[in-house]
Amino acid sequence: MTDEKGGGPGQPAGGPRDRAAGPRPILSRFNPRDFTWEGVPPGAYRPPDAGVKTPAWQGVTRHTLVGRRGEPTAFHLRYFQIQPGGYSNLEKHRHAHAVVILRGCGRALVGEEIYQVAPYDFVFVPPLVPHQFINDGEEPFGFLCPVDAERDPPQPVAPGEATRAGRAFDKRKSPLYNRTGKRRRTTEGEP
Repeated sequence: MTDEKGGGPGQPAGGPRDRAAGPRPILSRFNPRDFTWEGVPPGAYRPPDAGVKTPAWQGVTRHTLVGRRGEPTAFHLRYFQIQPGGYSNLEKHRHAHAVVILRGCGRALVGEEIYQVAPYDFVFVPPLVPHQFINDGEEPFGFLCPVDAERDPPQPVAPGEATRAGRAFDKRKSPLYNRTGKRRRTTEGEP
């Protein structure tokens, strides 16, 4: 199958390129119905930790747009999607994060600050600043997050290091949860 200009899906027009010429261009078409990119499968946010019964995150998937195919870049471009009631890990790194919200609304906890964020907002997370992203809405919350290709692993946040941020996601205070921490049903028949 070829597109209008002669190349196959995601391939440049004009046919195959010589491998010696360098990396091939990549085109991954966006599907707005399910907010995915062609050829970019959703993956686990984090690998499961052996011995950890309850992960420090919930309802998060990662889509690596650049960096999983060996592209010669100094960065990786990832899209994260957090389901309603979900949240990323509260962590810090020696590398910075630059985050652009694309879908839904949520909260960004950055150090001692808590920001309500919506599509096209930009959040910069400086090095070694504790951060977490939370979906306290009723729709998926998604954002692009480019990072250095060579980077340090996440570091745990010490008790009291981001005290306000660490307390920010209290299920008992969220309209999506009842006072015992169980998720409320928002529509008839929803689990």
